[in-house]
Amino acid sequence: MKPRFVGRLGVADVVTAGNAALGFVAAVLTAIDVRLAAKVILLGAMADGLDGVLARRYGGSDAGPYLDSLADVASFGVAPALLVAAVVREAWGFDQLRVVAGVAVAAFFVAMAVVRLALYTAYDSDSDKTVGVPTTLAATILSAGVLVGFVEPMLLVVLTGILALLMISDVVYPDLHAQDALVMGVVQGLAILLSGRLGMGFAFGLLFLALGYLFLGPRFYWGS
Repeated sequence: MKPRFVGRLGVADVVTAGNAALGFVAAVLTAIDVRLAAKVILLGAMADGLDGVLARRYGGSDAGPYLDSLADVASFGVAPALLVAAVVREAWGFDQLRVVAGVAVAAFFVAMAVVRLALYTAYDSDSDKTVGVPTTLAATILSAGVLVGFVEPMLLVVLTGILALLMISDVVYPDLHAQDALVMGVVQGLAILLSGRLGMGFAFGLLFLALGYLFLGPRFYWGS
């Protein structure tokens, strides 16, 4: 008896499944070390980019788009929401009302990520543009923010709520060109691997690039 996926999934799908596993690891780490959890979320974002490259190079499977969205729910919906909840719980632990409000916003983020990914799978997966802020971008902004020390809970909760709403907005984002995705991937990888001031510098660079695409991408991204 062989597993059902044999012959039905490709190499890109294996990476996608790995991305989902990284999402679980990040979720567990939010209760132990939020900075490490943020780095694992960013590693998942790199895996998400890699599976797209592999799908274009070797071809995708019929299950690929669905598998990708399911993995993204774990890595870029649940994991970053738990990251925010962990920061809120640590900072506001004795203020139950604030903690409940912060967790509610994080839960809203998860719900909007699920909606956004479902809409993407149904309507945008074959397009070179996507409607609403990508979940990967939202998770990258939150994770890079934690890495650079932007852990003031009120600011983080407000940012989480804004990103949740932007994920279901009608703002159109063009796909990153290959060379730009490569640059962002290198910066992201160095932010994950390096520590100290150098690692902090690359984390700031990643946050700057992600915010630049968030605000300027829909109108000013070249070729869009």
